[in-house]
Amino acid sequence: MPSAKVLEKKKKDVEALSQKISNAKGLVIADYRGITVEQDTELRSAMRKAGVEYKVVKNTLIKFAAKENGLEDLNSFLEGPTSMAISDTDPVAPAKVMSEFADKFESFEIKAGVLEGKIIDIDAIKALAKLPSREELIAKVLGGFNAPISGFVNVLNANIRGLVVALNAIAEQKAQAQ
Repeated sequence: MPSAKVLEKKKKDVEALSQKISNAKGLVIADYRGITVEQDTELRSAMRKAGVEYKVVKNTLIKFAAKENGLEDLNSFLEGPTSMAISDTDPVAPAKVMSEFADKFESFEIKAGVLEGKIIDIDAIKALAKLPSREELIAKVLGGFNAPISGFVNVLNANIRGLVVALNAIAEQKAQAQ
């Protein structure tokens, strides 16, 4: 039987993990067995660049945290070593990075994910990973807003240009008449 001190630390770890899971926009768990230290370093670097928290977590801690968040169905995926990528801002980023590494390294295997509080399978994670990033979507929306404005400016410029050409032609006619 573990000591009271150890149990208290584990309770705090479960509370912290439970809080992260409840705040998560996107979460992906994977089996990291078989990747080298270099590959793991590369993965962690990509996670940091994407603003995603990545760590290895004990399955029992995830089970308790999942239970607190009503995600008991996640337990069936918690076999073997488990790593977790979690983002509280971007629901797509964990899926993108994890899918990229699963494609790159055969031994890295995605187990499941959570998107906005719902458990998703590997196919849904791969579909999510194919979506454009948040920045790309914002750029497309802003480009869509900008297109009508640009068209309106071009129309106004064409009218002004036409007026200038007409006035110039009248001025040339009067200059020739004199």
